Amino acid sequence: MAETINPNGSTKEPPVGHFKSKEEEDEEAPDQDDDAFNSDDVLWVGWDGPDDPADPKNWSYKKKWAATLVVSSFTFISPISSSMVAPATEQIATQFGMTSEVLIAMTVSVFVLGYAVGPLFLGPLSELYGRSRVLQVANLFFLAWNIGCGFAQNKSQLIAFRFLAGLGGSAPLAVGGGVLGDVWRAEERGRAIAIYSLAPLLGPVVGPVCGGWIAERSTWRWVFWSTSIADVIVQISGLFFLKETYAPLLLERKANGMRKTMDAEKGSTKVIRTVFDKDNNRTWQHVFSKALIRPFKLFASESIIQLLGLYMAFIYGIFYLFLTTMPAIFANVYHEGPGIQGLHYIALGLGLTVASQVNARYMDRIYIHFKRKNGNVGEPEFRLPSMVPGTIILPIGLFISGWASQAKVHWIATDIGIALVGGGMILVFQAMQTYVVDAFTLHAASALAAVSCLRSLAGFGFPLFATPMYNKLGYGKGDTILACVCIALGCPAPFLFWKYGRRIRMSSKYAHKSPPQHHPEGQEKQPKTT
Repeated sequence: MAETINPNGSTKEPPVGHFKSKEEEDEEAPDQDDDAFNSDDVLWVGWDGPDDPADPKNWSYKKKWAATLVVSSFTFISPISSSMVAPATEQIATQFGMTSEVLIAMTVSVFVLGYAVGPLFLGPLSELYGRSRVLQVANLFFLAWNIGCGFAQNKSQLIAFRFLAGLGGSAPLAVGGGVLGDVWRAEERGRAIAIYSLAPLLGPVVGPVCGGWIAERSTWRWVFWSTSIADVIVQISGLFFLKETYAPLLLERKANGMRKTMDAEKGSTKVIRTVFDKDNNRTWQHVFSKALIRPFKLFASESIIQLLGLYMAFIYGIFYLFLTTMPAIFANVYHEGPGIQGLHYIALGLGLTVASQVNARYMDRIYIHFKRKNGNVGEPEFRLPSMVPGTIILPIGLFISGWASQAKVHWIATDIGIALVGGGMILVFQAMQTYVVDAFTLHAASALAAVSCLRSLAGFGFPLFATPMYNKLGYGKGDTILACVCIALGCPAPFLFWKYGRRIRMSSKYAHKSPPQHHPEGQEKQPKTT
């Protein structure tokens, strides 16, 4: 078989115990039937052993956390812009003569429509050109159009600019999970993803708190300009602290260096390719088209993506429904001004933050516990236990917030319900996000892009029907319907994936494969339970 070499020419065997998905094996294995690329003609380039410092998984903790915090900052600043305009919609509607409730809600939610479209090509682009470059360029695109929103002269310009800003701002949601999958090993990944996945939910909470006071004390245009100033700071930090993490691209750079050396020597006829590079056709058009269709293939063929995407879409839709309707609740029921209305988002933020930090503390411990009980073999399903409390807390919060506001009791009761909604959401969101990254590590960006598309469509659509629904049903009945759907979709989900998730992955082309486990009965072993 073809040899795998390091730059010094020594051979390198694949690491023992590293189990790849079928897709990873297809990409890393040389084509044995291709006479042009047999062991005499091709040199396969890999890492310099399991401790190679160039491998992002072997970076120092300081460097790993620098990358994690920068990516989380990108993921935080963009969602701030998505919702910061919510308290200013009344000013915008007055200035631009907007009377339709749906159109007014669209000024907020159209940004999230960009989140649905952007990941479908930004995720694959990151697997072609690298994570860091795509994040940086897309953020500049977001920055330009976010500044443009502040200069919009009519409603059409504002909605169009918001959509374009959302396209650029979607990059961290599409690529960030891939960065964490690149640098953290499975047993270390929980805390990093807990912080990263908090950002896209905490950002939209912080936005209205600031936006309410800016809209009240200044003009709605400064809502956009202030976030742009903050984004410049994040962009500068990314230039200094976010290095490339995508292993296939890093090995391709190593291979290019070896090609230049061999070209200079002019004495070798060897073809140099990386262990991730099976495809003989390396033209830009072929590689890009293959990467571009991967999210669609994942969504069409992977039941894990379909089921998780459906539930995450519903959760994300409820989240943005809350963001856009909270000002109306505290204006109409409690008769508060924009600045005070914005302070109630702190309750949502507290629920998100407290639950996230508790989950971050225990997620990796739970994973390691079940890994030890499973013969020291990790499974993505070991992320699911932390999802169970979230599926219970979320509908409870919806019941409390809906009926408390319906009965016009003290606002603290409504805020308690809102905080529980936030806590339940983040527990579910973090467990599912980590599960997707663990299950589709090599193609995590494409997998997250497929999931993000569906959930962002829900984030765009739910706020559009929120006002008509609450006007007809009231807050109590409206939130009760949402809570019942949460129970129907959410409560069975972790148990079903715990029981059948491994079986589904074993039949998948793209998902991570667990090592075969042999038992006297000759049956495949499911993850152990306590």
